[in-house]
Amino acid sequence: MTKHYIHTYLIPVPKAKLKQYRSMAKFAAQTWMECGALDYVEYQADFIPKGKVTSFPMSVKLKAGETILLGMVTCKSKSHCEKVMGRVMKDEALGKAWDSVPFDGMRMVYGGFKTFLKA
Repeated sequence: MTKHYIHTYLIPVPKAKLKQYRSMAKFAAQTWMECGALDYVEYQADFIPKGKVTSFPMSVKLKAGETILLGMVTCKSKSHCEKVMGRVMKDEALGKAWDSVPFDGMRMVYGGFKTFLKA
């Protein structure tokens, strides 16, 4: 079994700003890959039911007119991901892009996950 480490995040993005977000995400993807990530993928919510206790919409305090994007950056291991992320965080151009992101970064949810099972 090939094991990987995934840095993942949920972001609430206004639907009216998806084009602007896609442009920024392409730039971010290029930066992550240049910094050593194995893969970079983003998915747009298609089926995200509202929960009574917890749910994807609740996790990011989803507002009317927004959608959720799920991003996954694949690395070899946690230590590899930490090195890649260190390089990404030092990238000045990406840092400047972060100043004008088309979403509320305070509602972003993120974390790192190691492989548990692969079929």
